[in-house]
Amino acid sequence: MESPEEMLNNQKEQAARSLKAFMLTNSTKSNLNLYDHLARLLTKVMEERPENVVDVIEDLSREVKRAGLQNTQSTLRDIHVTTPPQVTAEQQKVLFSHKGGEDGTQEEQSPLPNVAELAFYLEQAGVGLGREETYRVFLALKQLVDTQPLQHCRFWGKILGTENSYLVAEVEFREGEEDEEDALDEAGEDEEREQGFTIISFPKSTYKPPPVVPKENNGTGANKFTYFVCREPGLPWVRLPPVTPAQVTVARKIRKFFTGRLDAPIVSYPPFPGNEANYLRAQIARISASTQASPLGFYQFVEEEGEEEEDSSRISFEENPDFEGIPVSELANSLSNWVHHVQYILPQGRCTWINLAEKPEEEEDPEEEKEEEPDEPEPEVGPPLLTPLSEDAEINNTPPWSCKVSSSIISKFAIAVLYTFGNRNVLCWGSKFLAEGYNPPVPPPPQSEYPSGPDITEAADPSLEEEQALKAALEEQRESQEEMEDAEGDEDEEDDD
Repeated sequence: MESPEEMLNNQKEQAARSLKAFMLTNSTKSNLNLYDHLARLLTKVMEERPENVVDVIEDLSREVKRAGLQNTQSTLRDIHVTTPPQVTAEQQKVLFSHKGGEDGTQEEQSPLPNVAELAFYLEQAGVGLGREETYRVFLALKQLVDTQPLQHCRFWGKILGTENSYLVAEVEFREGEEDEEDALDEAGEDEEREQGFTIISFPKSTYKPPPVVPKENNGTGANKFTYFVCREPGLPWVRLPPVTPAQVTVARKIRKFFTGRLDAPIVSYPPFPGNEANYLRAQIARISASTQASPLGFYQFVEEEGEEEEDSSRISFEENPDFEGIPVSELANSLSNWVHHVQYILPQGRCTWINLAEKPEEEEDPEEEKEEEPDEPEPEVGPPLLTPLSEDAEINNTPPWSCKVSSSIISKFAIAVLYTFGNRNVLCWGSKFLAEGYNPPVPPPPQSEYPSGPDITEAADPSLEEEQALKAALEEQRESQEEMEDAEGDEDEEDDD
């Protein structure tokens, strides 16, 4: 009978054999086993005796495994896997390259904004992008300023997306430097229509589509500024197209997350006239028109000859050189000390209303029937510039603005911070705040069908008997008509006699 010590030794020996058998099991991928690999690894450690062996044991293991597979593996080296930080570093490497020979006077006249100062004030308000990202944005804006003939440049903000985000720069080109838009060539449609093909005349629809609202010219209204976007600092800046009234009107009715791809389609109802680049431009116009404010008295209207003092249509303003500032406590306690300095976008989708019912003066054709002129539409009027924020409408009994002091402990160096829940900071999703759940608009009722009539209603083909009966009736009608004509001729002859 075995003693307890012998039984324990036998159990240990069996466990060791079982473990060795497990370690000798070959891999189904590399046909290697752990036992031989550890033996070679320890042999390599004893032969080379590297420093800090525990820190490089993984690299040694990889070398041992690679050496054992040299006979069977390809002579090509392993593909280098580029990590996301390496990709970002390569993209942003160009931002940190300094171009020698730059004139210091040119840098002083550069329209590059002081993003570091902006970041400082945003930090006082408890918002911002962080110092590291802010500095990269600073360098990206410098790259934009160096490659474009700009007169003014401002960091507008950052729009978040599901795949990528957008950094937005608001710029103004120097006078005469902006590229003109290419005019659309519409002559091709008329050429295709005049090919001599037989055109079947279908019933004409009486529906008249509403007239297209023309977009505002560059440098005016919603297109006063030009916007460039890029996904990451170091990537190329892409210029957004001008916004049209139709895009602004539809953007007010839909809600979409941005994807980060400018060419992504916008699938929505009502259908949006454009892709994500156009939708982004429309949202930028809406946010800019609603969420930019300045202290009362900082701007003043430019007085022109023949203009009344209280004219609500004035759009020209300038900085007030005599502005002495408003105490921080007063700015934080009253919204009446803040005013809008960006034009309001009317329901028409423009900042300045245009009368679409007004027809151009043309020579009237007397043969054409005069259509009844529609009633003159009532002009759309928005709040004038430099209107106090206290007059903004509330949403569900919630004021759209709030103001506070950045620090109540050190009030000497505190600043006044103005918030709006629609665009709380420079970082947002690009969608307006809704107090209730979003419901898409109801589709319009379907149009009525064409009225029934002989020109519209399809008739069944007549049978042979019906055709013969119709032919006989027409022949009889013709003969009776000839007899009546002959009788009338005889009566005329008798009267002459």
